[in-house]
Amino acid sequence: MSSRPWVVVEAPDDRGLRRVTVGGRAAGSVWSLRELRRLLDRLGHPDVDVEDPASVCWHGEDSGTWPDRPVRRRATMAVMAAGLLVSGLLSALIGWPDASGALTFAQRIIGAGLVLAGVVQVAGAVLALDHWGRREFRASGAVVLLGVFIALATDGLLFLLWLEEKEVTPYLFAFVPLGCWAVWAFVLLIRAKVWKGLPHPGRFVAGFYATALLSAVSLAYSTLYQPATAPLRFSLNAEFGRARQDRSLPYIHIPVKLSVKNTGDVSVYVIVNDVSVYGRNARYSGNVSKEAFVRAWEDSFGDDGQGAEEAERHADGFSFRTLSSTRLYEPGEVLEAGQEDTFVHVFQVPREVSYDLIDVDVQFTYMRKDRGRIDVEQYQKPHQSWRHPRFACRVAVVDVDRCPADTLTYHGRVRHNNNLVNVTRAPLYVTAFWAPLGRPRYSISSFHFTGGRIDEAADKRELKKFGISTRHARAEVSVAELLRFIPAAPR
Repeated sequence: MSSRPWVVVEAPDDRGLRRVTVGGRAAGSVWSLRELRRLLDRLGHPDVDVEDPASVCWHGEDSGTWPDRPVRRRATMAVMAAGLLVSGLLSALIGWPDASGALTFAQRIIGAGLVLAGVVQVAGAVLALDHWGRREFRASGAVVLLGVFIALATDGLLFLLWLEEKEVTPYLFAFVPLGCWAVWAFVLLIRAKVWKGLPHPGRFVAGFYATALLSAVSLAYSTLYQPATAPLRFSLNAEFGRARQDRSLPYIHIPVKLSVKNTGDVSVYVIVNDVSVYGRNARYSGNVSKEAFVRAWEDSFGDDGQGAEEAERHADGFSFRTLSSTRLYEPGEVLEAGQEDTFVHVFQVPREVSYDLIDVDVQFTYMRKDRGRIDVEQYQKPHQSWRHPRFACRVAVVDVDRCPADTLTYHGRVRHNNNLVNVTRAPLYVTAFWAPLGRPRYSISSFHFTGGRIDEAADKRELKKFGISTRHARAEVSVAELLRFIPAAPR
């Protein structure tokens, strides 16, 4: 039998844990009388009578005072660790797409910051076991507090972003409960003053609040406030070339030179584009009065509000006929910053053409790549209305009751470059229509194969957020000018 040691059991601390020394050396801490006996047994003193004053000295309280509430303590520890673990995984899940694939450096930094925040929260979840245990690591409480604050800031920011549109998303059922948990955990840790075990607790508190304030302002600024982006300058030109007589047929070939240049610093997605050539006919008259001139122009406007874009005193009754229609790019293509392309489109008209003017109208609609990303593989698959009428009708921009005829429909998922915004929004889709007759149309909304009408006001807001704009170029030439170098037809 070993000699009996001199055992000292200190008074319980604020958590009910009592420190034990054996033979003048620190042996550990215990929560209960049972743990004390186990500790002495591990040290080789199983026969110590804890009630014998000659062997055990009780400081402050006797052997019957054990204020620890193990069920409550372990439940708090489990909820704290679970909340930090789930919140850390959510932060990493949200931040990784931006950290690995964002198009701008600022968004990559935000994504990497969220991934790092997730790592800190997971570390806090591990150290929560120590903080509600024996606290062998002095800074465990501070790390847990830091992780909880990160969770509170992230969930609060997600909730503020969600309030902008109030759309139901799967992530809503994650960050709202986590936000409630973070409020509870933060209040609990602040009341417990978990930083007290640090060497310089006052400095930690001051540094914590200063860092928290700067981080919150920086993250909110970069996410909620969209800073001025690099300006986008776009050049679009069209001009007619010299007409040529066909060698064997009574037709003339008219070339149109088209140039597109992205002179800005931002690459763009091509949403839709169109090149349409029109022949104009007019009714000519002699000298007319001012009143007749204005009345003829007013009469050109129909019930749909569309009318003549120009007015002439000696010509009215304008009518236009589409002579040719084509595109420069396939929807979904990318026009890089500084890229310049030149195209020549040649169309044919009869030698004895009846038009007085021929004009070309170029429309180019694009989306800034620094504002969003398009699922190009999905978007570049056209759906023909004559082969897929059901699809074309169900994604009509204005009214599904008016199914577009002879139309190519392009439809694909579009995402914000900031994944914090994506997880608080319903899925968005970009839709574009192109037809040889009629102007291209496009839209961005959450509308997807479900029928009904699109909210046009919401559509305009989304178009602005994604930086979708349209550029036009127009050129016209008189038929007399085109035929100037063409020999007269034999009579």
